[in-house]
Amino acid sequence: MEWTKREIRRVRYRAVKKVARKAVSVAKNMAFDRLYHRLGTKEREKEVFKLARARERKTRDLGVVRIQKSMRDDEGTFPNSLIGK
Repeated sequence: MEWTKREIRRVRYRAVKKVARKAVSVAKNMAFDRLYHRLGTKEREKEVFKLARARERKTRDLGVVRIQKSMRDDEGTFPNSLIGK
């Protein structure tokens, strides 16, 4: 069977993707192991507050982006009524 360039690229892509998924999985597992270890120590309260602050900042940023996009007019600029002109 003769393989086309497209089929060869697809096979290579799948192989690379499989390796990348495995690497990400290993990295995530290591990160969670470190997190759970830190939560088992005396400083667990500090870690919990760090996580809560990070989550709050993450949601706050998304809200700002959504508001700005929804306030724009059809031309992609802010209407004069919102700017105060």
